[in-house]
Amino acid sequence: MRYSTVTRRTTAHVLAAVAAVAATALGGGCTPAGDDGAIPAPPATPAVSATPAVSATPTPTTGPSSAGGAGGGGGKPCTAAQVKVSDAHQAPVRPTGTGTGAALVSVTNSSPHACTITGFPTVAGAGNGAPDHHTPLATTRTGSPSAVSLAPGGRAWTKLTFVNVQGEADGYCASGAAPVTFPTLVLGLPGAGAHQIAMDDGVFAECDDKVTVSAFSSTKPS
Repeated sequence: MRYSTVTRRTTAHVLAAVAAVAATALGGGCTPAGDDGAIPAPPATPAVSATPAVSATPTPTTGPSSAGGAGGGGGKPCTAAQVKVSDAHQAPVRPTGTGTGAALVSVTNSSPHACTITGFPTVAGAGNGAPDHHTPLATTRTGSPSAVSLAPGGRAWTKLTFVNVQGEADGYCASGAAPVTFPTLVLGLPGAGAHQIAMDDGVFAECDDKVTVSAFSSTKPS
C-alpha cells in the first residue's frame, strides 16, 4: 500500500511538473508577455512605398516666336505675294527745283506671316504697259543695308532722290539734257518682285535718268 501511495504521489508530481513546463512554454515562449501579462501584438509590417508613377514624355518646346512690327522679330524674306508697295509721296527734304526732287515709298507686309526685306530697290521709268520699253535709272545707293523684320501690317521705307528739274514751264536740266517725266515707275524689291507705282500727286519729273535710293529701313526718312 505504501508503494501504491508513493506511486500515486509520484505520478501527481510528474503531472504537475509537466503542467508547469507547459505553462512556462505558453507564457514565456518566443513572444514574451508584457508587464500586465498580455501578449503584445506582433510588430506592424512596414508599408511598402508605391512605385513612383512614370511621368509622361515632355512635349518639346519651341523657341521664342518672331516678334511684331518692323525692326523686331524674324521671318523668311518677303515674297512678291506678301507685300504691297505704296504710291510715292513727295519727301519733305528734297533738292531745290521744280521737279519731283525726292519721294518716299513704303512697303507693307500684307500677309499673316512675318517676313524680312533687306537692301535697296531698283528703279525704272515704266514703259506704259510695255516692260521692254522700261527706262532703268542709274542708281546710287546710300545707307547700310540690314534686314528689316516686318510683322503682319509692318512697313519698311525707302527714299528716292532724283536729279531735279529746274525752272518753270517745261523746265530744264542743269546738265543740258531734256527733262523726262514718267506717269509711273517700276520699283524692284530684293526677292519680292517688281511693283508699278505712281506719284500720289502728279507725275515723276527728273533729269539725267539718275536716282539715289536709300536702304530699306523701319524708320521713315525725312
